Amino acid sequence: MINFNGTLQETNTTILPGNRGLNYGDAVFETLRVSGGKIYFWEDHYFRLMASMRILRMEIPMSFTPEYLEEQVIKTITSSDNKNGAFRAKILVWRKTGGKYSPTTNDVEFLITSEKLAEPFYTLNDSFYEIELFKDHYINSGLLSTLKTNNKVLNVLGSVYAQENDYANCLLLNEKKQVVEALNGNIFLVKGYKIKTPPITDGCLNGVLRKQIIKILGQMPDYILEEESVSPFELQKADEIFITNVIAGIQPVSKYRKKEYDREVAKELLAKLNVKARLG
Repeated sequence: MINFNGTLQETNTTILPGNRGLNYGDAVFETLRVSGGKIYFWEDHYFRLMASMRILRMEIPMSFTPEYLEEQVIKTITSSDNKNGAFRAKILVWRKTGGKYSPTTNDVEFLITSEKLAEPFYTLNDSFYEIELFKDHYINSGLLSTLKTNNKVLNVLGSVYAQENDYANCLLLNEKKQVVEALNGNIFLVKGYKIKTPPITDGCLNGVLRKQIIKILGQMPDYILEEESVSPFELQKADEIFITNVIAGIQPVSKYRKKEYDREVAKELLAKLNVKARLG
């Protein structure tokens, strides 16, 4: 079941031919984790979506209140046959059909989809997780790179490279050859009591879970967080590396080239993250 502009439908192929998100990448999206009828960190998702729409000069409908969109997400999930448990929901917003590169309107339409998740809360993935750098193409360290838009071909190419070479994930670089993020999340490096993550100005996604981890670390006096540029040479010097996104939570890295990593800080943070997710 999908939700197209607030109406539940089995499917809708009429939105495809002139869809500007499909034709020009003229769309933004939010990926949400919903468990027990609650959207994790909804306020952060909502304000990021509104900010992204403003940056892309989309007209925000008066109806797009936090309450309305939250209601539409929950309505989409509860319409499914298996409505209990946890879900991955996606809100996709695009400029209405019309024009080529120059749109004829800045008004928008939206689509909400959902799929079932296996776990109702965040769990630690203990499987072997090897990463590598993807150096064929680079992220531009500009404002647009920090948004969740439909222009994700770099992430797709990196994923193909990872699949072809049996890596679990790849790290992306910007034009200054700095490590920016993973294919599907933000990255954190642990060295002793210092935890480092690339700043938004380097071109990394303004991740919702990145923000939550930073807040949690701010309440842990045993660690110092640094938002600073990360050189590829720092990767093999780290004691621990983990990747964050709102669906998986915290994914520890097992190996990068010849270096293997611990996962103790990831375990500690995951416990606190689950508490924060439940309490809001």
